[in-house]
Amino acid sequence: MTSFDVLRHADADALGEAAAGRLVAAIVEAQEQRGIAHVVLTGGGIGTAVLVALAASPSVTAVDWRRIHLWWGDERYLPAGDADRNDTGARAALIDSVAIPRDRVHAIAGPDASASPEDAAAAYAQALRTAGAGTIPEFDVVLLGIGPDAHVASLFPEHPAIHVDGDVVAVHHAPKPPPTRVSMSLATLNTARQSLILASGTSKATAVRLTLDEHAGPLQVPASGIRAAQQTLVLVDEDAACELPADFGRPGV
Repeated sequence: MTSFDVLRHADADALGEAAAGRLVAAIVEAQEQRGIAHVVLTGGGIGTAVLVALAASPSVTAVDWRRIHLWWGDERYLPAGDADRNDTGARAALIDSVAIPRDRVHAIAGPDASASPEDAAAAYAQALRTAGAGTIPEFDVVLLGIGPDAHVASLFPEHPAIHVDGDVVAVHHAPKPPPTRVSMSLATLNTARQSLILASGTSKATAVRLTLDEHAGPLQVPASGIRAAQQTLVLVDEDAACELPADFGRPGV
């Protein structure tokens, strides 16, 4: 298990481009070494910005999109195509413009395709274990945004869902809309070889500081519970780093 490695970027655009570059590098390495890549995407402004940057980059052609599985760390429990769903934004930003087999794009079911969030969570857990031949795949890279309260995926501080055992959990009464969601658990997120936690803007500054506090615990600060097997990176722009010492971390590239 690794500790956090903090990379500082000048602004949100530089952060998005750097994250896109790291995402491509992780995918290409996985495809070269293991034949196929498993990637977990995130939503939100910065998560979508990374995919937009990737779609616009010449490096998008370095990826063999036929040999990849795309997953989501969480999803709003809304019907397919809803503008507030994470996968809707991802499709518009990147997925619809690359030649990825549609059965490799693993969306979390909404109320139009499942009886309840619990059923959607169970179905997603089964899909993960089917792809992993009976176990959760070892994700090659997991992208995660961080909320102003230091939540990641849809795991919120002190929320009952963070206490639930299981691969994927239903989230009710989330403290931000929409209140009903489905999320990978911390244990599932932490099967990753590499995790990229992304934070942009001054509204994330306190969350970043708390996440990096050595005394933080995942029940109060969920982002502090992210630990990948090989590398856990926190990519921040200077606005999100404004509560850190000026010499904390290193310049991002």
